[in-house]
Amino acid sequence: MEKIKIIVASGNAHKMQEIGDILTDFELVSMKDMGFDGEIDENGSTFKENAYIKAKFIAETYNLPALADDSGLCVDALGGAPGVYSARYSGGGDKANRALLLKNLADAKDRTARFKSAICLYFPDGKTVYGEGACEGKILFEETGANGFGYDCIFYCNDLKKSFGEATAEEKNKVSHRFRALCDLKNKL
Repeated sequence: MEKIKIIVASGNAHKMQEIGDILTDFELVSMKDMGFDGEIDENGSTFKENAYIKAKFIAETYNLPALADDSGLCVDALGGAPGVYSARYSGGGDKANRALLLKNLADAKDRTARFKSAICLYFPDGKTVYGEGACEGKILFEETGANGFGYDCIFYCNDLKKSFGEATAEEKNKVSHRFRALCDLKNKL
């Protein structure tokens, strides 16, 4: 049986790899593979809204189903920040984002945090299916491990009992927020 082709509305190679490792039942192509390398204005106030905006735009542009993920780190002591601004928290990339987060938490006693993910699968006929997931943990005091990307090396995962930066891709993909959101989406399909 031929696999359904879905465009993944992301320019992030790490996300594409994680999604591909989890959603093996579909033929996934990146929006870059389709020839799109522009930016999609993520102006939603929630992960779910941003995932919808990206998936809808790509599905309508190429008249194919599109899947988008919006995810980020939510830190309790910071009122849920960086949240939807996780990727652009400092304006200077992953290393600067981690440095700013650690600086902002310097005096915080409560370091509980979670990664959250919302996945939207948008079909050209307007049908929309969502999946959501979270992974609980806390923010470490310093970077630990060199695996992953983004905040992984300062996020201690309660399930794994180590940082995502110390986890293999296989370990992370079994408990991550994105894995849980993709599982939620698959269950709804």
